[in-house]
Amino acid sequence: MKKNLFFAALLLTATMFFAACNKNDDVTPGSQQEAADLDYNAQNAKSWANYMVQVGYLLQQDATTLNDAWTKSYEGGKAFKEIFLNQQALVCVEQIIDGCSNIANEVGTAKIGDPYDLYFSGKVTEALYAVESWYSWHSRDDYSNNIRSIRNAYFGTRDGRTIAEHSLATIIANNNQALDTEVKDNIQGAINAILAIPDPFRNNIGAPEVQKAMTACANLQETLGKLKKYIQSTPTVNTDAVLHPILETYVNDVVLPTYSDLQQANTALYHAAQAFQQQPSNATFEACCNAWFEAREPWESSEAFLFGPVDALGLDPNMDSWPLDQDAIVNILNSGKFDNLTWSDGDDDDEIEAVQSVRGFHTMEFLIFKDGKARRVN
Repeated sequence: MKKNLFFAALLLTATMFFAACNKNDDVTPGSQQEAADLDYNAQNAKSWANYMVQVGYLLQQDATTLNDAWTKSYEGGKAFKEIFLNQQALVCVEQIIDGCSNIANEVGTAKIGDPYDLYFSGKVTEALYAVESWYSWHSRDDYSNNIRSIRNAYFGTRDGRTIAEHSLATIIANNNQALDTEVKDNIQGAINAILAIPDPFRNNIGAPEVQKAMTACANLQETLGKLKKYIQSTPTVNTDAVLHPILETYVNDVVLPTYSDLQQANTALYHAAQAFQQQPSNATFEACCNAWFEAREPWESSEAFLFGPVDALGLDPNMDSWPLDQDAIVNILNSGKFDNLTWSDGDDDDEIEAVQSVRGFHTMEFLIFKDGKARRVN
């Protein structure tokens, strides 16, 4: 998730509100009321479908750019996989662990922690708007997939069960079994704690399980710090001969397949949006939602490696900016003009951010989901 500076702009045309909290300090389910002009209807149907197709196209293009940068050419030169693997191995491993640590911290302190802090400061409405993926009620899945991206980086595999021969997990287990156990336990502990939050998270921001999930993510981040220090300080581990095969496994068996899946799934999402445009129906809305879930999984499972092209080319905020600028989205729907969904290198930061806050996964999510279910045409 790339946080942008638009913090859930409130609609000027209608009031969006939360009802009072219940006795369990949970947000009252179903209490959020969307403005009438934000719902799909006969008057905005054409613009709505066009918007879906435009966002789907841009997601597909960004996913293709990312995959091609790693596998074909990065900024007109070699593929980024070659650039990455030709660096000093220890530097690359440090970057991998830093990526894991950053997402563990982001899940705990921002994705979960920001709504939690707002909620208990009395800003209940703002707490709702801070919950990523609340249109689809998919927050816990997103956050747990973020932690799985750490597991994949550590295991050198993506199935959650097997551990690659050339992986951080194998080399640490062979040299410091206690540390390996701690890393594995804290990865699984964070996943379990996140999934223990009552679903959906947007309705249970104040649940006691939320604090436990935040603590589990903090524990994982601390352990990843130990892992980095251990590798840095252990001469039998931090050589190119030991670490380079681990990097090759990481790139070839984790990063590249994840980005390939991302490209394929976003292509399918784009095609689902086109199918809806051609034949709007409850079934094609549902198909778009299913395609969104499929496209979302590899993205969230890539957030432990948000370095290289995904960062340098602005693809993270292109695809995953949150919160959205809902005022601007309403204006686009009302006007039917989509020429402000792209940016160029000459634009300043504010202009780029304004564009990124009206496209990507969460704009598509808003367009196809309502109250955790597929929108309906009638």
